[in-house]
Formats: sequence, C-alpha cells, structure tokens
Amino acid sequence: MDLKLAVNAIRVLAADEVQAANSGHPGFPLGAAPIVYELYANHLKHNPADPEWFDRDRFVLSAGHGSAMLYAVLHLFGYEGLTVDQLKNFRQFGSLTPGHPEYRHTKGVDATTGPLGAGLGMAVGMAMAEAHLAKIFNRPGQQPLVDHYTYALCGDGCLMEGISSEVMSLAGTLGLSKLIVLYDSNRITIEGSTELAFTEDVTKRFEAFGFGTFEVADGNDTEAIGRAVEAAKTDTKKPSFIKIHTHIGYGVPAKQDSASAHGEPLGEENVRILREKLGWPLKEAFSIPQEVYDHYAEKAGRGVRAEEAWEGLRKEYAARDEAAAVLFEQYLAREITEEAKGFLSETVVQEKAEATRAVSGNILNGLKESLPWLIGGSADLAPSNKTYLKDEIDFSAGSPGGRNIHFGVRELGMGAICLGLALHGGVVPYCATFLVFSDYVKPMIRLAALMQLPVLYVFTHDSIGVGEDGPTHEPVEQLTMLRSVPGLDVFRPCDTNETKAAYLSALTSGRPTVLALSRQNLAPVGADVRDALNGGYILEIENGEEPEVILIATGSEVAPCVAAKKLLAGHGIDARVVSIPSLDIFLAQPEAYQADVLPKAVRKRVVVEAGSRQPWGEIAGLDGAYVTMDGFGASAPADRLFAEYGFTAEHIAEVAAKL
Repeated sequence: MDLKLAVNAIRVLAADEVQAANSGHPGFPLGAAPIVYELYANHLKHNPADPEWFDRDRFVLSAGHGSAMLYAVLHLFGYEGLTVDQLKNFRQFGSLTPGHPEYRHTKGVDATTGPLGAGLGMAVGMAMAEAHLAKIFNRPGQQPLVDHYTYALCGDGCLMEGISSEVMSLAGTLGLSKLIVLYDSNRITIEGSTELAFTEDVTKRFEAFGFGTFEVADGNDTEAIGRAVEAAKTDTKKPSFIKIHTHIGYGVPAKQDSASAHGEPLGEENVRILREKLGWPLKEAFSIPQEVYDHYAEKAGRGVRAEEAWEGLRKEYAARDEAAAVLFEQYLAREITEEAKGFLSETVVQEKAEATRAVSGNILNGLKESLPWLIGGSADLAPSNKTYLKDEIDFSAGSPGGRNIHFGVRELGMGAICLGLALHGGVVPYCATFLVFSDYVKPMIRLAALMQLPVLYVFTHDSIGVGEDGPTHEPVEQLTMLRSVPGLDVFRPCDTNETKAAYLSALTSGRPTVLALSRQNLAPVGADVRDALNGGYILEIENGEEPEVILIATGSEVAPCVAAKKLLAGHGIDARVVSIPSLDIFLAQPEAYQADVLPKAVRKRVVVEAGSRQPWGEIAGLDGAYVTMDGFGASAPADRLFAEYGFTAEHIAEVAAKL
C-alpha cells in the first residue's frame, strides 16, 4: 500500500471531523499528520486492545487543539469506542470526541490537554515516574520491567507559554532521557506569523536546557522523522527535542501557511480540493479504503506482541523475586495501606500549640515507610512547607529513585509535573508552596480536578499569620478560588487531628486535595479525626437544648471561637462552636447531618475565617455575621495583625452578642 494513503487518511478524517462540527482546528492536523503516523505506526509502544497496559509508551498531545488528528489516528488503529459515528459527532454533546482530548473520557488519550504548554509539563512528570520506577524495580543484567518512553507533540503556542521553560529546564537538569519532545514548527498562530511575537531560536533554547536536539526539514518526510526519533533514543543521558518543519493547512492552497487555517473549518469546497490535491480516492466524507484499515491493523499487531512479551517478562520477574513483584503491584495499585490508615485514623491528644505545617511534616514522614510510592516536594520552600522526607534521597539525574523532588522556583511547572506523575501511575505525588502562590498553580489544579487525579497540594502560610512579609504574601481570596473548583477537596485544619483527617481523606478519595496550613502555632482544641472526615462537625456543644448563636470557623480561627464561647457564657449567651475544616465535603453530606450540625432554626451565626467571606453565604444565612478578611493584610507581627483585623475571642464574642 502507498504510505501516503495511510498518512492522508489522518488528514481527510480530521478535515471531515471539523467540517461536520463546523468548528475546530484543521490546520495543525493537516500539517502534523505525518508526525503522528510515523510515531504511532513505527515507534510508539501501544496496544489498541489494551490502551492502559502499564509498560506502554505515553503520548501527550500538548497542542490539544489538534484533537481531530488524534481521534483519527486512534480510530484507524481500532481503539474501542472511536467509531466513524463518533468522528462524525466531533465536538458534540456526549461524544467521545470532545474539542480537546480528555483523559478517562476517550480510550487512548493519556492526558487532558488544551491549555497550551501544560502537556509538556505532564510529559515531564510521566518521564520522571518512569525513571523513578525503573530505578526501583529494574535489576542489573536482567531485561527491564519498566522501560518505556514519553512522547510529547507541541506547537509554537506551547513553546511561547512560560510553563514550557519551567518544565523543560527541569527535564534537562534531571537528564530525563526517555522524554522525546516533537515540535510541529509551522510558524503560524491565530494572529498571524510567529514573526509577530516569537523570533527566538528554539533549538538553541533547548540546547541550553540540556536537551539533545534534532531537526527535520520536511514534515512530510516520515522516514526522516523516524530517523530522528531513533537517534533520540540513543542518547541515554539527555531528553530529546525534535524540531519538524511543517505547513499548517497542508493540501489546501487557499489556507496553507495562513492564520485562517488554524481555528476555522476549511469549508466544503476546500475539503473537496484537499481530497483532490492529496489524490484521495473516495469523495464521500469519512470514507476510508479497506486497505488503509488493514494497514493500520497490521501496524497495531506490533503493540499486541509488545504487551504479550511484557506480560511474560512480568511472570519471570515474579518467579525470580516474589517480594519485589508484590511490591511492584502495590505501587501500581497505590492504595493506602492498613498501617497508614491506622496511623491517620487514630485521634491523639495534642499536648502543645503547634503549626499545622509542622504537623503536616510529621505526618508525611510518618507515612513514608508505609506508603513508599508517596513522592514529591516543594517549589524551593521545603524548609518552610515542611515537606522534606527525612532520610530519603533527592530525585536527581544520578538518583531517579529519590523521593524528594526539588521543583525549583517553578510553581506552575510543578503543578503540571505532578499531573504527569499521577497520570503515569505507580506513584502518588504531592507538591507544596505558600497558599498565596496557589495562584501560580491554579490552572494545573483545575486540570487535576477535571481528570480526578490523586494529587496532594500542601499549601502553607495560609493567612495574615504570615505576618511581616506583608500583603503580597498573605492569602485572602485564595481559599475562595480553590473552593470554587469542582471536584477539588480543600481542607483548612485547626490542629493535629484535623490535619490527619485531611491526609486520610486525600489518600482514600481518589480526588485532588488541597491542605491550607498555618505558619504560626495553633492551640489544641480537642478535635476528632472521625468527626473531621465529615468536613464539618460540632466541636463545642451548647449547654441548653438549642444554641442561641453558632460560631463557625476553620483553621487558626477555631481556637478563638472556643475562647469566645466561654466569654459569651459569662454574659448569659449559650453558643455552639462548629469547625468546618472542609466546606465542600461538609456540603456534600446528607442534608440531615448538615441540619444536625447547623440547625435551620438557629439563624444567629457568625462565620470566622481569616479569608474572604464569599464562600460562606450559604452557611451564614441572611441573618448571619462575618469576621473575615475583606481587604488585603499588612506587614506586622502575626499577633498584631490578628488583633487589628478582629480575629480575637473578645471581638468574636462582641459580634455574636450583637446578633
């Protein structure tokens, strides 16, 4: 069969998809089709019959707007569910072919991409996970159990985004030799030529990052693309970058090499011309010659054989070292162990005031032996975030088996890399910075929630308690931002037991979780792990049959509310104290439970949190009051700031008494 027919099948299908939807991005698929054909047909280790087998190669379409091309490839290879009808329903409600690729939604999609550059970070995380697990489980002199590549296909937009520099810089530093980045260089963006805003020498930039670099002059030359990929694999010390010169909108004279090819349908006449220019034998949309399907089915056999060989290797590995094989299965399952669950479930008596960031650090180190697949680090703030695993080595080019990751001052990149670690499997990632800098991480947190990945975010210095660093470092609106993300659990614990509950929830929910932790010491309040798992609970009960006022707080404001209850009692006011370490989890509880904690008849409520009042309207109600931060903070010692802004027992009691 003519190889051009196999490549052009991707082109015509992608063009038909976009035209059927009257929406999408045809230009990138028309130019990059030879790249994905060569990769999937001759290099990528994948099995359409089992898209998630562990030792497959990973492929990340960082330029996610080219999804029509990916769906065409997956359809031609026979991935489950991707029928012609699904291609015809491109970008339509309920289809398996959404506008940008979605992990878990479409078989064969290894990552949800679309925000440009994010996929490059995910690819770095995947390559790190592969290197880490290979170091732990592969044995000298034996065929490796963990041995696969991560490929990322990006475009000009991905490389303009700042995240690309963050993650590629770290990839070079870590010497991730199993990472291969392919760059579709078509020199066009939505507004026109890249000359408008992007004139750097990208290859030299990647050389500076520590990549081996290659260049393919003709993006239609699949043999040259293949040679570059194979050459990249020979470098066992560096990641690789392959720049491939292509033509956006290839095959459509009215569109080729123009900005209009990027994000609008070609039009029926141009689709007809495309078929004519490519010498495509069939006129009807979505029609593919049987010989093309036969060709792709033959190519798919390579992946079937690869998986069969690996399953045999897996059995041999178990026969040689049963303990290591059992441990490998535990890494892949990454489930919480009974030992870890018991440690986190036990309510303890907190003897002294302690910062929840310090408590978190103790918990992480208490989990490291029972959860060896827990891996992570901080954006250059580990001593402040308390996220360093003691007696564990650092992840580095020479020691990829290390569990302490130094992300550098790269919050956004760190977030994307953790997505890749979680997507790859075999590890549970955590990352850390100050809560105020969650602004930098937010786009990746959103993707974690969209994909429902078990990533743990340890955000410390959670309020004006930061103190002297001033308002640039004092989070006010960040909790509101994070609580607004669907599918994200946000905990702001007040003591040791609530912090343990947050970790227990994070490690068992399968969802991404944020921990907002204090810099300053917090007095013990007698919280209970089991109660805290409900998201909100009664910490201090009233003396009578029903409270006259309810004091509702999180984190560092819980203890002042407990003290305010005593002051109110001295004035004959009977108060209840409710701690809500996780607002979203509390609001997900049955209505009866919520009503038991916050009786609807009790309308006098005071919400106390050193953050914005915005998330609390549903809890406070129309008759409630707030002690919150509704402006930025200031530079001063923490105690002075809490007093100035009203986070004292005396002021809380005064507000409650006025109700």
